Amino acid sequence: MAVLTSLNVSLLALSPTLVAMLETVPMTLAVILYWHRAMTLSWDGRPIPRWRQVCFGAGIFLFAFVLFSPLGALSEELVIFHMVEHLIISDVASLLVVLGLTKSVLQPILAVPLFNRMQVLANPVIAYFLWAANLFFWHIPAMYDAAYGGAVIHGVEHGAFFAFGVLMWMPVFGPLPTPSWFGPGWKIIFVVVVRFTAGILGNILMWTQTELYTKYAEGHRKWDLTAIQDQSIAGVVMMMEGLIFILAMIAWTYFRSAQESMRKQDLIDLAYMNGVEIDEERVDRAVRSGHDELLEKRIRAAAEAGGPPPGEADGGAPG
Repeated sequence: MAVLTSLNVSLLALSPTLVAMLETVPMTLAVILYWHRAMTLSWDGRPIPRWRQVCFGAGIFLFAFVLFSPLGALSEELVIFHMVEHLIISDVASLLVVLGLTKSVLQPILAVPLFNRMQVLANPVIAYFLWAANLFFWHIPAMYDAAYGGAVIHGVEHGAFFAFGVLMWMPVFGPLPTPSWFGPGWKIIFVVVVRFTAGILGNILMWTQTELYTKYAEGHRKWDLTAIQDQSIAGVVMMMEGLIFILAMIAWTYFRSAQESMRKQDLIDLAYMNGVEIDEERVDRAVRSGHDELLEKRIRAAAEAGGPPPGEADGGAPG
């Protein structure tokens, strides 16, 4: 019995550095697979845009940096720093990774029947509820304290925040298909609802007069803060981050909608001027999924050949 108890403790309480190192294993694997896929697509004449590669790399780097930077140690001293750590992982790093993905990048994964069926999770309604459930689950005081410091469950928590963050951003910026009604306006509404939901938790932290998380007594003495002040400031940080994302999303959606509209019209005009028949829905899918350049090449090739553009270049473009 004593041996089992000792083993249980060793599994649940490792050094924070070792837990962070274990977390880098899936990140390293993701980088290797992404690099291999990027090279394969480049050799095939369908390179991933450089800015997307930079975004993916930056997202993985940011995740790793949070774990091994002073912020990782500071997160064990105050709820404020723990909140910043989680917001970077779940919102910023996950967003950058999603921006680095295309349908062609994901095609080998989606070729597996199980993963292909999981595309339904990118539905904005499903993604929202799963993300929200994960957010509030890990902020239940018992779970929050259990994931403190070097507990293995802390690594699980980080992985969950990142994975559900990716899922949350996927309907907005990802390459997977979304419902036809989920246009730019609904994307803004989606982000507002997500940030409002996070704001509920932020308000709880800001206004509660009860100490919710009990592992920070030493940090409070060091920083000369009370537990209530620590939680309140953490709530403010969450609220401010949400406001920044809402404003950025509105600006991005306006810019992106205008850009996509012009690009669609350019492709339609190109097809018309070269006598190539093309469906506007196909053009829309190609532009939304980032395969507009491939469609342009096929339109020009079809014009030279004197026929319709071969193959599909929309969200179902070959990878």
